[in-house]
Parts: sequence; structure tokens; C-alpha cells
Amino acid sequence: MRLLSAHDGARALAGGQTLINVMKSRAASPDVLIDLNGLDELKEIDLGSDGTVSIGSMVTYSQLIASAEARARPILGDVCAQIADVQVRNRGTLGGNVCSNDPTNHLPPLMVSLGATMHIVGQAGERAVPAEDFFLGVYMTAAGPGELLTKITVPPGKNDGFASVSIGKDGTCIVNAAASVNGGARIAIGCVDAVPVLLRTDSAEEDAVRAAVQGANLDPPSDVHASDDYRRHLAEVVAVRAVAEAGRRR
Repeated sequence: MRLLSAHDGARALAGGQTLINVMKSRAASPDVLIDLNGLDELKEIDLGSDGTVSIGSMVTYSQLIASAEARARPILGDVCAQIADVQVRNRGTLGGNVCSNDPTNHLPPLMVSLGATMHIVGQAGERAVPAEDFFLGVYMTAAGPGELLTKITVPPGKNDGFASVSIGKDGTCIVNAAASVNGGARIAIGCVDAVPVLLRTDSAEEDAVRAAVQGANLDPPSDVHASDDYRRHLAEVVAVRAVAEAGRRR
């Protein structure tokens, strides 16, 4: 924390799966890189007596997939297993994924749908930020300069689902959705805005889910992979699939 605060242009280096590639393309040139890989306290996964899963920000996707503690919320490992390929999963970290906040990433909508809490440490101390307030814009989060995401806590539950349409088998998402169903549904849709779009419905029925997505008045971007109209269509499709998967996990 002292090093991060001492250099205005400092960047924390986690798994490097995003930052190193951005530096190779000359899209970013941090003045100082601070490697976090030696901080073992950021690599812990704990399961509380109430079922809360606490995940250190330097836990890799592969570690989470193999963790017995994380199986208390099975969707965590299931979604991490869908990210890229084994080489990326062995290096990429949960903290790096959410802090980069690439709109095509898998984990931001998942954390929002689960009602996770992001724990941020700075020189002024520690603060807890709900996942729905953590993501501020493309590549922007509530973890500001001189601050570090140290862990993510996920409340207990099992009725969760995730669905996506991706660019190839191991590619990034064109549109994705995560859902947590406990009575009503809490749905987060990714790739349609700069941050995950959170929707809540009192019913988990398909018509209610589609109506909630339509009522959100989504204005997604168009690119070489999909038009805005196609993304709006996919948002309904993946939201319904995610809620249906959550229902099957009961």
C-alpha cells in the first residue's frame, strides 16, 4: 500500500492476463509495476460458519475451481471453468478480472447477481463496497489510485445460474447473464453497457424475466461481433437461460 501511494503512475500486477497484453500493445505504460504474487494473504479461500465464502483477490481461477470451500457456492467454480483456456485460468486472478472491469468479462455480472461484497484497502483504512456499486465504467471501479481490492465475500446460497453467448468456445462474451433466484430473481446482464445491468423480478417465470429485460431499455453497443439489436435479443435469451439454470439447482 505504501508503494502504491508513493507513485502516481503505479499499477498493481496480479495475473497479468490483461495488463501485460495492454502494455505489449502500447495502450498503457505504467510508471511502476507492483507485483502482488508474493502476498500469500491475498491467496486464501475461507468458508464461514454461515456459508459465506471469502476469496482473496489473488486467487486464480484454477485455484477456485479446485477449492473445496468454494463449492459452498458452486456457481463460482462453474463460471471460472468457462473463462478462456487452462493457461489463462492458471494465471488469471479473480481480483484482476473484476478490477479490470472489461464489459465482456464473466465475473462482474456474476458478482453483482450474487450480492457479493468487495473489500478495498487504502492508506485511510478498509471499506466494503457492494458489487453493484463497485463497477463504475469501462476499466473503472471503486478501487481508486493507491487502493487495492483484497478480498471478495459471497453470501451463502445455491440457486444460481449463468449463461452466455461467446466468441468461439474459449472467447470473451458477446452477451452474458448471471442470476440468483431466491423467491424472485436477481439478474445481472453483461456486455450490454459499461457496467453490469442489475434487474430484479418478483417472479422467476420466463415471461417475467423477459419483461424485466425489455423494461430495462438496454442500449448496447454495436461492433464486428453483434449489432445492438442482436445484443438486445441475446440479453433476453441468456437471462432466461440463467434463471432456468438457477431453478434447476434447487
